[in-house]
Amino acid sequence: MKIKVILFIGLLIWSCQDQPEVARKPQVKIVEKIPFRPIDDEVVSKAVLYEANIRQYSNEGSFNAFAEDLPELKKMGVKIIWLMPINPISTTKSKGPLGSYYAVSDYTQVNPEFGTLEDFKALVEKAHQLGMYVILDWVPGHTGWDHVWIREHSDYYLKNRRGEIIDPIDFRTGKSFGWTDVADLNYNNMEMREALRQAMLYWVEETNIDGYRIDQAYAVPQEFYDKTFAALKAVKPVFLLAETDIYHPGGIDLVRKFDASYDWPGHHLSKEVAQGQKNATDFSRHVDRTLRRYGPENIVVNFVSNHDENSWNGTVEESYGNAAHVFMAMNYTIPGMPLIYSGQEYDLNKRLRFFEKDSFPKTTGSTMKLLQQLGALKNNHPALESGKEGGSFRKLPTTKENQVYAFERGKDGDTLVVMANLSKDYAQFTMPYDAQFKRFQDFKPKKLSSSYQYDMKPWEFWILIKE
Repeated sequence: MKIKVILFIGLLIWSCQDQPEVARKPQVKIVEKIPFRPIDDEVVSKAVLYEANIRQYSNEGSFNAFAEDLPELKKMGVKIIWLMPINPISTTKSKGPLGSYYAVSDYTQVNPEFGTLEDFKALVEKAHQLGMYVILDWVPGHTGWDHVWIREHSDYYLKNRRGEIIDPIDFRTGKSFGWTDVADLNYNNMEMREALRQAMLYWVEETNIDGYRIDQAYAVPQEFYDKTFAALKAVKPVFLLAETDIYHPGGIDLVRKFDASYDWPGHHLSKEVAQGQKNATDFSRHVDRTLRRYGPENIVVNFVSNHDENSWNGTVEESYGNAAHVFMAMNYTIPGMPLIYSGQEYDLNKRLRFFEKDSFPKTTGSTMKLLQQLGALKNNHPALESGKEGGSFRKLPTTKENQVYAFERGKDGDTLVVMANLSKDYAQFTMPYDAQFKRFQDFKPKKLSSSYQYDMKPWEFWILIKE
């Protein structure tokens, strides 16, 4: 939807020859108020998702500092902003000087470290004015040990045989995750469920947010989602992202309750390909398997980094090396929703500290330019849309299947062909495809022919737009 903006600049200077000059009125910019479009399937189908780590995003680590950069996010085609938890952090049993965002001490307050409630509302409003949506990271499985429920409603929590509240248990081992800074909630308590539901409604009703990213979504009974999501959608349309996949408890039934979920297996596989442990054939099989198992209505989030990966498993450079850009391109062009993590656009090459203040330099380089180009593609080409009405996907055969991954996307006469060398070696190959295209980055002509032999550098990729 094109936004029409009417700018009126008025400058009034009043002076008198016999009197001293009075204060001048500042320039005034009047912007036409345009009704904000609620989030819907069409928006989601072409959206770029941005995970914002408010504490580490800037030296100030505040809502206001982050809000200043919203126009930069818009240039990258970002449509949905996921804010890591903004709630106050528990200090009891906390880890590090500042504690974990995921040790919430109050579900209906903002962390004063980031600013005030009014600052947060202003951030949401500015995002909406720019045509972007804001979702909050929600932690429904556990709270910090300072939470008022610990004192007033101990029955809201799971306890051991001695009647002591416990930290979360790993479903795979039956032992503690080691998250000793949080207390595990008891979903057998219906009163607790209702209190949590009301807290989620509060943020939608009070601050006009556009949905939630649900932390550790598989750890919550599905019945809770049924009632809670219905209540949220009765207020306004919302976008719901699950931190889970079909291989976690709940499987496909749980995933289908959400608008999108993670492709954790695809992320791990892409790192293995980048490190030479797997190849293009393995990656191709994963994409086909994911499309088959999830179906077109379940959007997977594709990523090279997020807050967990960056802090605990390595930077993009550590994980991908010279393959970073080709996998970013894959994440935008295969079916799904691409995710950018704070700092990725600035070639972040440090593991951000998780329990204390940190930041990163905002030096624009090749990755920013790439993400701006890919964002424009994702936003504007129907062929790259995801979801029930998304673009078609067809793998294209090549004579170097273990090295080169090629596919075609199409919708409503819009056709893109993507060819990528997913290896550290040069690739020479042929491909049975004949058409005239333009390169996405500079619109120069590029002809594909069954009679051609193509040469690609290590980790090189081509995104071609049909004329």
